[in-house]
Amino acid sequence: MTELKVEHLSVSYGDLVGVADISLKVRAGQVVALLGSNGSGKTTTLNAIAGLVQPSGGRVEWSGEPITGKPAYAIVRKGLALSPEGWRLFAGQTVEQNLRLGAITLADQPRRQAMFERVYALFPRLAERRRQLAGTLSGGERQMLALGRALMSERKLLMLDEPSLGLAPAVVSALYDTLAELHRQGLTLLLAEQSILLALRIADYAYVLQTGRVALEGPADELERNEQVREIYLGVATREQQRRSMGTGR
Repeated sequence: MTELKVEHLSVSYGDLVGVADISLKVRAGQVVALLGSNGSGKTTTLNAIAGLVQPSGGRVEWSGEPITGKPAYAIVRKGLALSPEGWRLFAGQTVEQNLRLGAITLADQPRRQAMFERVYALFPRLAERRRQLAGTLSGGERQMLALGRALMSERKLLMLDEPSLGLAPAVVSALYDTLAELHRQGLTLLLAEQSILLALRIADYAYVLQTGRVALEGPADELERNEQVREIYLGVATREQQRRSMGTGR
């Protein structure tokens, strides 16, 4: 069975600890949310899985095969793709050229063309702007392109780092509609987010990180309903707090 398994992962940058001890699982067809504030270890965890940073300890397995410490190009070829925070597009190249770079691991031209068609069906705006330079796109369009580029690698697991960051609410809503559709199509997602309630509403399971460790985990619907969890771990005001604030004029 296709599964990502991370056991006791740690990452250090010299004397700075980016991740202290993180264990998680992502099963085929699941959406798993990785939640927490800035500095909690979300981005470092994804980068370590994707081969962009070297773990200092622990183990990462994909479908039973150890991939700990393998280079990023080797991990992409196994079907794991990362859409990083901040997009990291090639601003001086067109939309289509950026997408083509995402398909660099696909030698079969018919398969590559099929992926183009799928991405353009998911994001018609990209099809309209296929000859436009990536650097001239809006923030929402750049996020579409970053996601589309990751999909072009014919991935089995798609990892997304803060996909809603810096986007207008309407754009975020449309983006999450697309992620929900990818989930319905059977794509496996590992989603690092600060927009916690949005992530929990499409996730099957969630891990809450604090200072590089898993502070809490469980089914997403249970975490979303738990008022104490929302207040203490997720930083979301409870309905009672909101009513009190409104009543005192704050």
